[in-house]
Amino acid sequence: MPDDRKPIRILHVVGGMGRGGAEMWLMHMLRRMDPALFHMDFLVHTEEPRAFDDEIRALGSLVHPCMHPRQPFDYAQNFHRIVREHGPYEVVHSAVHHFSGYVLRLAAQCGIPGRIAHSHNTSSGMDRSERFARRMYLRVMERWVRQYATAGLACSSPAAAALFGDNWIEDPRWEVHYPSTDLAPFRARISSGEVRDEFGIPDNAFVIGHVGRFDHQKNHRFLIRLANEALARDSNAWLLLIGDGPLRAEIMESASQSAYGERIVFTGPRSDVPRLMMGAMNVLTMPSLHEGLPLVLVEAQAAGLPIVISDVITAEAGVVKPLVMRLSLSEAAGKWAEAILSWKDRTRLPRAEALAEITASPFNVENAVADLEQVYARSCGRDSSRTSHSRSLVS
Repeated sequence: MPDDRKPIRILHVVGGMGRGGAEMWLMHMLRRMDPALFHMDFLVHTEEPRAFDDEIRALGSLVHPCMHPRQPFDYAQNFHRIVREHGPYEVVHSAVHHFSGYVLRLAAQCGIPGRIAHSHNTSSGMDRSERFARRMYLRVMERWVRQYATAGLACSSPAAAALFGDNWIEDPRWEVHYPSTDLAPFRARISSGEVRDEFGIPDNAFVIGHVGRFDHQKNHRFLIRLANEALARDSNAWLLLIGDGPLRAEIMESASQSAYGERIVFTGPRSDVPRLMMGAMNVLTMPSLHEGLPLVLVEAQAAGLPIVISDVITAEAGVVKPLVMRLSLSEAAGKWAEAILSWKDRTRLPRAEALAEITASPFNVENAVADLEQVYARSCGRDSSRTSHSRSLVS
């Protein structure tokens, strides 16, 4: 019988606690959950320091490297050792997509009662084109998720289908839990001139922004093509790219060879994305090949920015409808450029109104913490009434 007087101990399983959307969401949860009621540790698949590691430790949580996920026997030994030395844990919350099947199987072997799979992405269409061994791996992992998960969360309906199957809604274990963000930075007063001066961007520039990891999914190669089209059409247009990743050097080289390379700015990873959105950008674009539900799109709307996105991104990301434009990736780069530049002449929704809509939505972190607390309590058989404590919504 669980002791309701002790905090619920949760082990999060993630690749690493860098500045990704899922990791940012986890940090919002960690900062807000009452440590007298919940204790969170993090199991990661890297020994390299990541952006949030120091803050996690400062908040009283631990970061446990668990190496060799491609070597299942070694990984299992490491997982069991971490649970044995640092547990007991009542909940394992795994956010490593299909590999969660193996993680939750190990958690069940350790006797951990609450086992949560969390889907943050939609790559099922790509998975079907994989070679035979990969398809078999995915099939086994999906079966293990269904067998060993006591609960499942997804950032969107398509993300739920990608991990839990097309009929996910028929299983009461699975639910959509939208990612949420801290809206306080979007209430700050920002000097656009100061922000743009930092990057050498003129005050009168029309700045196209993108925030995301430099990898295949984010489709940076197409992004550079559409930017070249836009910059060719408008001498005041600039491109601002925020983020890091394995393809960054390649994309920087491609930009440097462009006739408009002097108007393409790479900021690297940043901790002040809301400030750059409000101070530097006029529009944000995201021509991703697939996504779960990118939190950056919600943040862009909180900043009052129009967004031009690929139609593979779920419509659930479009909270402030007048700010959202969706295009097919089959459209030419020139068509995307025209759509983006059309926002120069459009009447925009006032930023305060856009922020008010996001504030009232499930994407506001102040609305989301209590829901996750309930998930944790239910998953390990705790008294859920003890975990729900009132929070005043930041106005």
